[in-house]
Amino acid sequence: MKHSTTLQTRRSHRGPARRIGRSLALVLPVVLVLSGTLAVTLVNWTGSPAGSVLTASDITSSEVAPKAAAHAPEDVLRDRLMSELREENPGVVLTHLQEAVNGHPSLARHCTSIARSLGRAAVRIYGASRAQSYARPVCDTSFATGVLAAHA
Repeated sequence: MKHSTTLQTRRSHRGPARRIGRSLALVLPVVLVLSGTLAVTLVNWTGSPAGSVLTASDITSSEVAPKAAAHAPEDVLRDRLMSELREENPGVVLTHLQEAVNGHPSLARHCTSIARSLGRAAVRIYGASRAQSYARPVCDTSFATGVLAAHA
Protein backbone atom coordinates (compact mmCIF):
# COMPACT_ATOMS: atom_id res chain seq x y z
CA MET A 1 0.00 0.00 0.00
CA LYS A 2 2.88 2.27 0.72
CA HIS A 3 4.06 1.66 -2.81
CA SER A 4 0.86 3.00 -4.40
CA THR A 5 0.81 6.19 -2.34
CA THR A 6 4.43 6.92 -3.24
CA LEU A 7 3.65 6.43 -6.93
CA GLN A 8 0.60 8.68 -6.72
CA THR A 9 2.58 11.35 -4.89
CA ARG A 10 5.32 11.24 -7.49
CA ARG A 11 2.82 11.52 -10.35
CA SER A 12 0.96 14.40 -8.77
CA HIS A 13 4.16 16.43 -8.37
CA ARG A 14 5.18 16.20 -11.99
CA GLY A 15 1.68 16.51 -13.42
CA PRO A 16 1.38 20.31 -13.72
CA ALA A 17 4.97 20.73 -14.92
CA ARG A 18 4.48 18.07 -17.52
CA ARG A 19 1.24 19.65 -18.75
CA ILE A 20 2.91 23.06 -19.00
CA GLY A 21 5.88 21.52 -20.80
CA ARG A 22 3.66 19.75 -23.29
CA SER A 23 1.66 22.90 -23.90
CA LEU A 24 4.82 24.89 -24.53
CA ALA A 25 6.16 22.18 -26.83
CA LEU A 26 3.04 22.48 -28.96
CA VAL A 27 2.53 26.25 -28.84
CA LEU A 28 6.10 27.59 -28.95
CA PRO A 29 7.01 26.39 -32.49
CA VAL A 30 3.77 27.85 -33.84
CA VAL A 31 4.44 31.19 -32.16
CA LEU A 32 8.03 31.28 -33.46
CA VAL A 33 6.98 30.51 -37.04
CA LEU A 34 4.21 33.09 -37.00
CA SER A 35 6.39 35.81 -35.47
CA GLY A 36 9.18 35.09 -37.98
CA THR A 37 6.71 35.24 -40.87
CA LEU A 38 5.29 38.48 -39.54
CA ALA A 39 8.77 39.99 -39.17
CA VAL A 40 9.70 39.07 -42.75
CA THR A 41 6.50 40.53 -44.18
CA LEU A 42 6.95 43.81 -42.30
CA VAL A 43 10.53 44.45 -43.50
CA ASN A 44 10.75 46.90 -46.37
CA TRP A 45 12.59 44.79 -48.97
CA THR A 46 11.94 47.21 -51.86
CA GLY A 47 14.48 49.87 -50.95
CA SER A 48 11.85 52.59 -51.28
CA PRO A 49 11.05 55.00 -48.42
CA ALA A 50 10.19 53.39 -45.12
CA GLY A 51 6.59 54.63 -45.12
CA SER A 52 5.43 52.28 -47.83
CA VAL A 53 4.96 48.58 -47.20
CA LEU A 54 4.18 46.62 -50.34
CA THR A 55 2.55 43.27 -50.64
CA ALA A 56 3.22 40.85 -53.46
CA SER A 57 -0.02 41.87 -55.17
CA ASP A 58 1.06 45.55 -55.26
CA ILE A 59 3.86 44.86 -57.75
CA THR A 60 2.95 44.39 -61.36
CA SER A 61 5.08 42.56 -63.88
CA SER A 62 5.78 45.81 -65.77
CA GLU A 63 7.40 47.27 -62.62
CA VAL A 64 9.57 44.21 -62.01
CA ALA A 65 11.01 43.81 -65.53
CA PRO A 66 12.96 47.11 -65.75
CA LYS A 67 14.50 46.64 -62.29
CA ALA A 68 15.63 43.11 -63.15
CA ALA A 69 17.33 44.35 -66.33
CA ALA A 70 19.22 47.14 -64.53
CA HIS A 71 22.62 46.25 -63.08
CA ALA A 72 24.06 47.70 -59.92
CA PRO A 73 26.91 50.18 -60.52
CA GLU A 74 29.37 47.99 -58.63
CA ASP A 75 28.50 45.01 -60.83
CA VAL A 76 28.98 47.10 -63.97
CA LEU A 77 32.35 48.30 -62.67
CA ARG A 78 33.42 44.77 -61.71
CA ASP A 79 32.47 43.41 -65.14
CA ARG A 80 34.26 46.25 -66.94
CA LEU A 81 37.43 45.81 -64.89
CA MET A 82 37.40 42.03 -65.34
CA SER A 83 37.23 42.36 -69.10
CA GLU A 84 39.92 45.06 -68.96
CA LEU A 85 42.12 42.66 -66.96
CA ARG A 86 42.22 40.34 -69.97
CA GLU A 87 43.71 43.14 -72.09
CA GLU A 88 45.75 45.17 -69.58
CA ASN A 89 48.03 44.32 -66.71
CA PRO A 90 46.60 44.35 -63.17
CA GLY A 91 48.44 47.60 -62.33
CA VAL A 92 46.43 49.50 -64.94
CA VAL A 93 43.19 47.86 -63.81
CA LEU A 94 43.88 48.74 -60.16
CA THR A 95 44.49 52.36 -61.19
CA HIS A 96 41.13 52.41 -62.94
CA LEU A 97 39.47 50.91 -59.86
CA GLN A 98 40.97 53.62 -57.67
CA GLU A 99 39.87 56.33 -60.12
CA ALA A 100 36.33 54.91 -60.22
CA VAL A 101 36.10 54.89 -56.42
CA ASN A 102 37.52 58.42 -56.21
CA GLY A 103 35.01 59.61 -58.83
CA HIS A 104 32.03 57.84 -57.27
CA PRO A 105 32.45 57.54 -53.48
CA SER A 106 29.35 55.34 -53.24
CA LEU A 107 31.45 52.57 -54.79
CA ALA A 108 33.93 52.66 -51.89
CA ARG A 109 32.05 50.04 -49.88
CA HIS A 110 32.33 47.63 -52.84
CA CYS A 111 35.99 48.35 -53.56
CA THR A 112 37.26 45.56 -51.32
CA SER A 113 35.20 42.81 -52.96
CA ILE A 114 36.00 44.07 -56.46
CA ALA A 115 39.74 44.19 -55.70
CA ARG A 116 39.64 40.65 -54.27
CA SER A 117 37.86 39.42 -57.39
CA LEU A 118 40.49 41.10 -59.54
CA GLY A 119 43.24 39.45 -57.48
CA ARG A 120 41.75 35.98 -57.96
CA ALA A 121 41.29 36.60 -61.69
CA ALA A 122 44.86 37.90 -62.00
CA VAL A 123 46.18 34.63 -60.54
CA ARG A 124 44.25 32.66 -63.16
CA ILE A 125 45.63 34.86 -65.95
CA TYR A 126 49.18 35.69 -64.80
CA GLY A 127 50.02 33.11 -62.14
CA ALA A 128 50.45 33.77 -58.42
CA SER A 129 53.94 35.32 -58.32
CA ARG A 130 53.40 37.65 -61.28
CA ALA A 131 49.95 38.69 -60.04
CA GLN A 132 51.40 39.41 -56.59
CA SER A 133 53.99 41.72 -58.16
CA TYR A 134 51.17 44.10 -59.17
CA ALA A 135 49.71 44.29 -55.65
CA ARG A 136 49.49 47.74 -54.07
CA PRO A 137 47.35 49.34 -51.38
CA VAL A 138 44.14 49.86 -53.34
CA CYS A 139 41.14 49.19 -51.09
CA ASP A 140 43.22 48.11 -48.09
CA THR A 141 45.39 45.62 -50.01
CA SER A 142 42.35 43.57 -51.04
CA PHE A 143 43.94 42.73 -54.38
CA ALA A 144 46.79 41.00 -52.54
CA THR A 145 44.26 39.19 -50.38
CA GLY A 146 42.50 37.93 -53.50
CA VAL A 147 45.81 36.74 -54.96
CA LEU A 148 46.63 34.92 -51.75
CA ALA A 149 43.16 33.33 -51.56
CA ALA A 150 43.37 32.09 -55.17
CA HIS A 151 46.89 30.77 -54.65
CA ALA A 152 46.11 28.87 -51.43
